[in-house]
Amino acid sequence: MAALDGKNVLVITTNYGVEQDEIIVPTEELRKRGASVTIAAKETDTVQTLVGDKDPGKSLDPDTTLANVQAGDFDALVVPGGTINADTIRQETAAVDLVQAFVAAICHGPWTLVEAGVLTGRTITSYPSLQTDIRNAGAEWVDQEVQVDETGSTIITSRNPGDLPAFVDAIQAALAPVSV
Repeated sequence: MAALDGKNVLVITTNYGVEQDEIIVPTEELRKRGASVTIAAKETDTVQTLVGDKDPGKSLDPDTTLANVQAGDFDALVVPGGTINADTIRQETAAVDLVQAFVAAICHGPWTLVEAGVLTGRTITSYPSLQTDIRNAGAEWVDQEVQVDETGSTIITSRNPGDLPAFVDAIQAALAPVSV
Protein backbone atom coordinates (compact mmCIF):
# COMPACT_ATOMS: atom_id res chain seq x y z
CA MET A 1 0.00 0.00 0.00
CA ALA A 2 1.35 3.42 -1.01
CA ALA A 3 1.53 6.24 1.53
CA LEU A 4 -1.17 8.33 -0.17
CA ASP A 5 -3.63 5.62 -1.22
CA GLY A 6 -7.16 6.95 -0.93
CA LYS A 7 -6.09 10.61 -0.92
CA ASN A 8 -7.55 12.95 -3.55
CA VAL A 9 -5.48 15.94 -4.61
CA LEU A 10 -6.66 18.78 -6.84
CA VAL A 11 -4.15 20.76 -8.91
CA ILE A 12 -5.52 24.02 -10.35
CA THR A 13 -4.13 25.90 -13.31
CA THR A 14 -4.86 28.20 -16.19
CA ASN A 15 -4.49 26.88 -19.72
CA TYR A 16 -1.37 28.91 -20.44
CA GLY A 17 1.63 29.97 -18.41
CA VAL A 18 1.97 27.47 -15.59
CA GLU A 19 5.60 26.64 -14.76
CA GLN A 20 6.25 23.19 -16.24
CA ASP A 21 8.01 21.55 -13.30
CA GLU A 22 5.68 23.09 -10.72
CA ILE A 23 2.68 21.26 -12.18
CA ILE A 24 4.28 18.11 -13.61
CA VAL A 25 6.59 17.15 -10.72
CA PRO A 26 3.98 17.35 -7.92
CA THR A 27 1.37 15.63 -10.10
CA GLU A 28 3.68 12.74 -11.02
CA GLU A 29 5.22 12.39 -7.56
CA LEU A 30 1.92 12.42 -5.71
CA ARG A 31 0.53 9.82 -8.14
CA LYS A 32 3.61 7.62 -7.59
CA ARG A 33 2.92 7.85 -3.87
CA GLY A 34 -0.65 6.63 -4.37
CA ALA A 35 -2.72 9.81 -4.53
CA SER A 36 -5.46 10.32 -7.07
CA VAL A 37 -4.59 13.65 -8.69
CA THR A 38 -7.08 15.71 -10.69
CA ILE A 39 -5.91 18.64 -12.82
CA ALA A 40 -8.55 21.35 -13.20
CA ALA A 41 -8.00 24.21 -15.63
CA LYS A 42 -10.06 27.21 -16.58
CA GLU A 43 -11.10 25.49 -19.81
CA THR A 44 -10.96 21.94 -21.19
CA ASP A 45 -8.34 23.01 -23.76
CA THR A 46 -4.78 21.72 -23.47
CA VAL A 47 -2.61 23.33 -20.76
CA GLN A 48 0.55 24.84 -22.23
CA THR A 49 3.31 24.99 -19.63
CA LEU A 50 6.28 27.31 -19.74
CA VAL A 51 9.85 26.95 -18.57
CA GLY A 52 11.13 30.04 -16.79
CA ASP A 53 7.99 31.99 -17.74
CA LYS A 54 9.10 32.25 -21.37
CA ASP A 55 10.05 29.03 -23.16
CA PRO A 56 7.33 26.59 -24.20
CA GLY A 57 7.25 23.47 -22.04
CA LYS A 58 5.24 20.29 -22.15
CA SER A 59 1.53 20.34 -22.84
CA LEU A 60 -0.97 18.38 -20.79
CA ASP A 61 -4.68 17.79 -20.86
CA PRO A 62 -6.72 18.82 -17.83
CA ASP A 63 -9.09 16.30 -16.30
CA THR A 64 -11.83 18.87 -15.76
CA THR A 65 -12.51 22.58 -15.37
CA LEU A 66 -12.34 24.79 -12.30
CA ALA A 67 -16.09 25.29 -12.49
CA ASN A 68 -16.72 21.54 -12.26
CA VAL A 69 -14.90 20.75 -9.01
CA GLN A 70 -15.85 21.09 -5.36
CA ALA A 71 -13.22 21.68 -2.67
CA GLY A 72 -14.89 19.17 -0.35
CA ASP A 73 -14.12 16.34 -2.78
CA PHE A 74 -10.36 16.71 -2.22
CA ASP A 75 -7.93 16.24 0.64
CA ALA A 76 -5.52 18.88 -0.68
CA LEU A 77 -5.29 21.67 -3.23
CA VAL A 78 -2.02 22.34 -5.07
CA VAL A 79 -1.50 25.75 -6.68
CA PRO A 80 1.53 25.70 -9.00
CA GLY A 81 3.28 28.90 -9.97
CA GLY A 82 4.52 30.47 -13.12
CA THR A 83 4.06 34.22 -13.10
CA ILE A 84 1.48 34.23 -15.89
CA ASN A 85 -0.47 31.32 -14.39
CA ALA A 86 -0.45 32.71 -10.86
CA ASP A 87 -1.40 36.23 -11.87
CA THR A 88 -4.23 34.95 -14.07
CA ILE A 89 -5.65 32.23 -11.80
CA ARG A 90 -5.97 34.55 -8.82
CA GLN A 91 -8.49 36.51 -10.89
CA GLU A 92 -10.66 33.42 -11.41
CA THR A 93 -13.45 33.34 -8.83
CA ALA A 94 -13.80 29.55 -9.17
CA ALA A 95 -10.10 29.10 -8.28
CA VAL A 96 -10.15 31.53 -5.35
CA ASP A 97 -13.28 29.84 -3.98
CA LEU A 98 -11.40 26.50 -3.86
CA VAL A 99 -8.85 27.85 -1.37
CA GLN A 100 -10.28 26.44 1.85
CA ALA A 101 -8.93 23.77 4.16
CA PHE A 102 -5.60 22.35 2.95
CA VAL A 103 -3.56 24.26 0.39
CA ALA A 104 -0.07 23.74 -1.00
CA ALA A 105 1.23 26.59 -3.18
CA ILE A 106 4.63 27.07 -4.79
CA CYS A 107 6.53 29.99 -6.30
CA HIS A 108 3.96 32.58 -7.44
CA GLY A 109 1.05 30.29 -6.46
CA PRO A 110 0.56 32.07 -3.11
CA TRP A 111 -0.90 35.03 -5.01
CA THR A 112 -4.12 32.99 -5.05
CA LEU A 113 -3.93 32.77 -1.24
CA VAL A 114 -3.53 36.55 -1.07
CA GLU A 115 -6.61 36.96 -3.25
CA ALA A 116 -8.59 34.46 -1.14
CA GLY A 117 -7.85 36.43 2.03
CA VAL A 118 -6.60 33.41 4.00
CA LEU A 119 -3.15 34.64 5.09
CA THR A 120 -3.81 36.80 8.16
CA GLY A 121 -1.63 35.55 11.01
CA ARG A 122 0.07 32.89 8.87
CA THR A 123 3.74 32.27 8.10
CA ILE A 124 4.47 31.32 4.49
CA THR A 125 7.13 31.44 1.82
CA SER A 126 6.93 32.14 -1.91
CA TYR A 127 8.96 33.46 -4.77
CA PRO A 128 10.81 36.43 -3.21
CA SER A 129 9.07 39.08 -5.32
CA LEU A 130 5.75 38.27 -3.59
CA GLN A 131 6.96 39.03 -0.07
CA THR A 132 5.44 42.53 0.05
CA ASP A 133 2.08 41.19 -1.19
CA ILE A 134 2.25 38.42 1.43
CA ARG A 135 3.02 40.86 4.24
CA ASN A 136 0.30 43.25 3.07
CA ALA A 137 -2.12 40.30 3.24
CA GLY A 138 -1.29 39.92 6.96
CA ALA A 139 1.21 37.05 6.86
CA GLU A 140 4.84 36.74 7.84
CA TRP A 141 7.07 35.90 4.87
CA VAL A 142 10.09 33.61 5.39
CA ASP A 143 12.85 32.57 2.98
CA GLN A 144 13.09 28.78 3.21
CA GLU A 145 12.51 25.83 0.89
CA VAL A 146 9.24 24.77 2.49
CA GLN A 147 7.03 26.34 5.13
CA VAL A 148 4.19 24.46 6.79
CA ASP A 149 1.70 26.63 8.66
CA GLU A 150 -0.96 24.79 10.63
CA THR A 151 -2.69 27.81 12.15
CA GLY A 152 -6.18 26.46 11.62
CA SER A 153 -6.07 24.74 8.23
CA THR A 154 -2.78 23.58 6.72
CA ILE A 155 -0.94 25.78 4.23
CA ILE A 156 2.28 24.46 2.69
CA THR A 157 4.38 26.82 0.60
CA SER A 158 7.68 26.72 -1.28
CA ARG A 159 9.76 29.28 -3.16
CA ASN A 160 10.61 27.83 -6.56
CA PRO A 161 11.13 24.64 -8.64
CA GLY A 162 14.37 23.91 -6.77
CA ASP A 163 12.24 23.30 -3.67
CA LEU A 164 9.98 20.68 -5.30
CA PRO A 165 11.38 17.62 -3.44
CA ALA A 166 10.77 19.24 -0.04
CA PHE A 167 7.40 20.59 -1.22
CA VAL A 168 6.10 17.16 -2.29
CA ASP A 169 7.49 15.53 0.88
CA ALA A 170 5.66 18.12 3.01
CA ILE A 171 2.39 17.45 1.17
CA GLN A 172 2.79 13.72 1.77
CA ALA A 173 3.65 14.26 5.44
CA ALA A 174 0.54 16.38 5.95
CA LEU A 175 -1.77 13.96 4.11
CA ALA A 176 -0.36 10.76 5.57
CA PRO A 177 1.37 11.45 8.88
CA VAL A 178 3.55 8.61 10.07
CA SER A 179 2.26 7.23 13.35
CA VAL A 180 4.64 5.83 15.95
